[in-house]
Amino acid sequence: MPLLPPPSPEDLRRDPLPLRGRSALVTGASRRGGIGHAVARRLAAHGASVYLHHHVPHDAALPWGADRIEDVVDSVRAAAGDPEALVVAGPGDLAGPAAPAELIATAAGALGGRLDILVANHARSGSDGPLDAIDADMLDAHWAVDTRSVVLLVQAYARLRRELPARTPGGRVLMMTSGQDIAGGMPDEIAYALQKGALASVTRSLATTLAEQAVTVNTVNPGPVDTDYLTGEVYDAVAARFPAGRWGMPDDPARLIAWLATDEADWITGQVINSEGGFRR
Repeated sequence: MPLLPPPSPEDLRRDPLPLRGRSALVTGASRRGGIGHAVARRLAAHGASVYLHHHVPHDAALPWGADRIEDVVDSVRAAAGDPEALVVAGPGDLAGPAAPAELIATAAGALGGRLDILVANHARSGSDGPLDAIDADMLDAHWAVDTRSVVLLVQAYARLRRELPARTPGGRVLMMTSGQDIAGGMPDEIAYALQKGALASVTRSLATTLAEQAVTVNTVNPGPVDTDYLTGEVYDAVAARFPAGRWGMPDDPARLIAWLATDEADWITGQVINSEGGFRR
């Protein structure tokens, strides 16, 4: 088999809009302080059309509260690098078995019938605890949202991609994990850690499954990120564990995720990548 020729000088120059003409679904993008919002802004800035999935009742029930979706959309739209790119949003409770496939169909329809990039950023927060406190309902609730819905999203995405010509470039699946496999684990969030660990474990299997469709699959562990959920002495103690003396900010993992969505990351798949800024556990 002949070797591929080296890149030309033109190939080496970076396109300022490397995702122009492509479309993305970002789940869990309902708060301007969250990672999903930061990822959506980065993808839009790179030229992609973006569908923002949100489940406002989940955030509204938690201490940090919910944003107006109109404000989230406006923020992402303001970052758009391509004036012709679309930025739209829609609600969805992904706990139901049929909800993931419905969301893929809705997002693709809103973005012109095609979906190139899937960023499964959503997760269930709360209703968790250490081993002695968890029960079957907690485990089932986290399984439905944190793991089952993600796998079903990937399934529906893959079926949609099969309708495109063979090996159409630009297919990307990006999932999120939480460092539960690193030293110390998450002993106070057993249900959450269990489900996020499942996503890390299945990353390579999904990557192998989707390789024939020219779709890469990677999972990102963003480490501790300041999404407005913690303050005070505990916040300061966590910040001191970073060499930079600060928490990760939503745009830190967003830059990595956006790069993984571009053609520059075409040869990276099946990986669980830690983006933790040297966090000392």
